[in-house]
This record gives sequence, C-alpha cells and structure tokens, in this order.
Amino acid sequence: MDRIALHTKLKPGKEAEYERVHAVIPAELDEALRAAGVRSWRIWRDGLDLFHVVEVDDYQAMRHALADHPANVPWQARMAELLAVEDDYSGDDMGLHQVWELP
Repeated sequence: MDRIALHTKLKPGKEAEYERVHAVIPAELDEALRAAGVRSWRIWRDGLDLFHVVEVDDYQAMRHALADHPANVPWQARMAELLAVEDDYSGDDMGLHQVWELP
C-alpha cells in the first residue's frame, strides 16, 4: 500500500466553497475512488494551503484509472474552479518527499 502526501493551494476567497463542496462528495466519485484502490483520503487546510494524505493500493494505478473516469472528470473541472493550479492527473508524481517518520 502507498501512503502519499500532497500539497495543493486554493484560489483566494475559495476556502468556504472548497469546504462546502467537500462536505459530501458525489456517491459515484466515492465509488470510483474506492474501486481505484483508495482506502483513505484526508485533507487539512491552513489558509489557502491544502495538505492531503492518501492511502491507496497503488498511487500511479489509481491516478491512471481516474484520469478519464466519468465520475472524476466533472469533479476535477469543479476543483479547477477552486484550486490555484490544475491537477493534470498524469500519475507520474509520487507526492511530497517524506523526510522522516517515527519508527
């Protein structure tokens, strides 16, 4: 299993809208994430900075599976309205570089 940390940024003024949109994600997106191997996805916000921790069977496989998924495409379009930089869903990244973990 992969544990991936991600960092994204909101557009100024989009904080409340982002949290409102994430209060309940669409059922079809939930199903698509789980089918792609996502076991857990947590998001924290500090101002405009968003920090994600994703636990997934295979991060790259998940990103490729969701890239053109009919539940994910409209979600990513909606996120593009809120995020400062659009996610390309290439699956080539491995998130943030882990520096340390308590053994």
